[in-house]
Amino acid sequence: MNLAILYRGPLASCNYDCPYCPFAKRHDPPELLRADRAALTRFTGWVAETTDVRLSVLFTPWGEGLTRSWYRDAMVSLSHLPHVERVVIQTNLAARVDWLADADPGSAALWATYHPGQVRREQFLRRCARLSELGIRYSVGVVGLPEHLDEARALRAALPEHVYLWVNAAEGRRYDAAEEATWTGLDPHFGYSVRPHLSLGQPCHAGETAVSVLGDGTVRRCHFIQTPIGNLYDGSWRAALKPRPCGKAICDCHIGYVHLKPLGLRDVFAGGVLESIPAVWPQRPPVEAGS
Repeated sequence: MNLAILYRGPLASCNYDCPYCPFAKRHDPPELLRADRAALTRFTGWVAETTDVRLSVLFTPWGEGLTRSWYRDAMVSLSHLPHVERVVIQTNLAARVDWLADADPGSAALWATYHPGQVRREQFLRRCARLSELGIRYSVGVVGLPEHLDEARALRAALPEHVYLWVNAAEGRRYDAAEEATWTGLDPHFGYSVRPHLSLGQPCHAGETAVSVLGDGTVRRCHFIQTPIGNLYDGSWRAALKPRPCGKAICDCHIGYVHLKPLGLRDVFAGGVLESIPAVWPQRPPVEAGS
């Protein structure tokens, strides 16, 4: 069995205050941080003991996890488990990344986002360069807002060619054809993000080979369907895994629609589904006949 787990504990605080993020301004009190650490410790212990399943883990905290030592420790420890294919976290790269020297670069990876106005581009790029030195797989993204375009272009020009730059369509924003073409020039897969996907009744890997797990062990099909299908710690999740049609009208977040079977995005991102890295990257223009 191969199972992808999207884990989200109680953590909701972030060191950034991006105006387009509803969670960045939260402050987690000490008791919540202790609860988050305990929940993650329990989860990593479960992963270590569940050796009959080939596991991949994506940490998707509402806040920034890598400023907390327990997320860094979890990334390192899980990366060395032979039955863990990949361990990934979504991060703003605000924390130093030298600790990843202790991780297995064959399984540890980062899904990083650049937030103009919150960090200097030069500092962000230094962190990216260090990841490349350490041999850690990573993608880098930006939110597709007009005020981010120049920074996104500069970022793409400065990043190594092998690093995928993804663009996330801003929530609630409509893009005209010219804007879509502009952003597609930076990210050829932007079209998947720019329009919500009609998902009701569509077959999906979520709940079959991918699940969402909360800090208390509650297992859901995905982050966007609230109905529990079991619990990680009582074993009920095993019998719950089966093909199901999607119960939501639309799916407009990459970590959700990447699992919609009709889109075929597991093939597009094969080997890099959780860290958002396409299987064929960098993309090469087609060779013309006679050239």
